[in-house]
Amino acid sequence: MFVGIDPGCSGALVAIHSDGTYVNHVNMPTLKQGSSNRVNGAAIVAWLMEFGPYIEHAYLELVHSMPGQGTSSTFNFGHSAGVVEGILQGCHIPYTLITPQSWKKSAGLIGSDKDAARSRAIQLYPSLRALDLKAKGQAISDALLIARHGLGVKS
Repeated sequence: MFVGIDPGCSGALVAIHSDGTYVNHVNMPTLKQGSSNRVNGAAIVAWLMEFGPYIEHAYLELVHSMPGQGTSSTFNFGHSAGVVEGILQGCHIPYTLITPQSWKKSAGLIGSDKDAARSRAIQLYPSLRALDLKAKGQAISDALLIARHGLGVKS
């Protein structure tokens, strides 16, 4: 199995087979810390351990700050990505960082609106009802397309 990860508190993790067949997903588990949300690392580890030695590789979106993003949200986003990357390392899961531009290009989404990834994922996985949910479906879609790009499965 292979895992695609859209990091951040509103992201998701998706497991697929090498041919792109959907296995399972989890929206990024979070916990409240003061007024902020933080990634719940223990819940991520528990989800990954469900698949244990069957995970061959993970593909994690490479994050960076975005213009107009506030200092606090940039810090939280980077913190979330760092927690996930540390978990992959600690669990000895090989991983590759994937730029947003590369996975979006391979899915034909360059120049598209934000919801285009969800539309494409619905075309590829029409029976996956979780994709129907606007925000959570977006995160699952991104993680699916990240994993497919990492594997070289045509999107």
